[in-house]
Amino acid sequence: MTRTRSGFLFALVGVVIFSFTLPMVKIALPSLSPWTITLGRMAIAGTTALIVLTLRKTPLPDRSLWRTIFYTGLGISLGFPIFSTLALQRTTSAHAAVIIAGLPLATAVLAVLRHKEKVAPMFWFGAVIGSLTLMVYAWHHGGSQGADPVADVLLIGAVLSSAFGYSEGAILTRSMPGWQVVSWCVVMFLPVSSIGAIATFFAGRQTHTVELKGFLAFLFVSFGSMYLGFFAWYRGLSVLGVARGSQVQLIQPIMTLLWSSLLLGEHIGATSIIAAVIVLSCVLLTQRARHFAVIAPAD
Repeated sequence: MTRTRSGFLFALVGVVIFSFTLPMVKIALPSLSPWTITLGRMAIAGTTALIVLTLRKTPLPDRSLWRTIFYTGLGISLGFPIFSTLALQRTTSAHAAVIIAGLPLATAVLAVLRHKEKVAPMFWFGAVIGSLTLMVYAWHHGGSQGADPVADVLLIGAVLSSAFGYSEGAILTRSMPGWQVVSWCVVMFLPVSSIGAIATFFAGRQTHTVELKGFLAFLFVSFGSMYLGFFAWYRGLSVLGVARGSQVQLIQPIMTLLWSSLLLGEHIGATSIIAAVIVLSCVLLTQRARHFAVIAPAD
């Protein structure tokens, strides 16, 4: 029980950090192009990770793991950031939360298919009801205002990329701690991200004026969303299992809507408490449902 609670708390810390991502990207967009934000956050996270790995004298991963590291980075470091950032050029972060609400369910499905995890019908009931509640809630509380077909396609791509990255990264936690998983992912893409970030920044200087709040928001997604948040998140997934751990993320869209309201002035309604109670109940249901094949985390 203590280990399960520890896994839940780790996953929750990651979710809290991730919940700021969409509003922060929205704040950063007037100052930087979507490609600069995507590649720049990867470059900063990759440089930080390289310093951390060097100072800790961390040995290179086994050659058999590099393909999985590449797939993980493709999903969480490149796919989700670029799809979501491009989408936020066309829609609000509140509307984006409608589509992103499907991420926990998509991750759970991949966990069953990829990891052969077995979960009880009660788990699926909680996961589906929780996801549907979030989508309906987000749609009626600001999410419908930014409806855009192209943005929705991009956000679906973001969801699938992230779910894929979570699933692949969880495999790596069998061989290395979560902080090493995300570190090697961003380091692997560092040559491309650093060159790309510099090139896109100078290319976009004529159309973007960097403001302090935009720069600070960019730093948050670079250090928090792209790097430090995954320390806790992958630890949580490794303890709880990918399917059950992913359902902690049901809380994320409600937090995102809250931050969108406080930071961006985007509208949310008074029914937030009702939706939060339903979602939290679904999260508890998925955590209490019988679950098998939990990944043993590396120390």
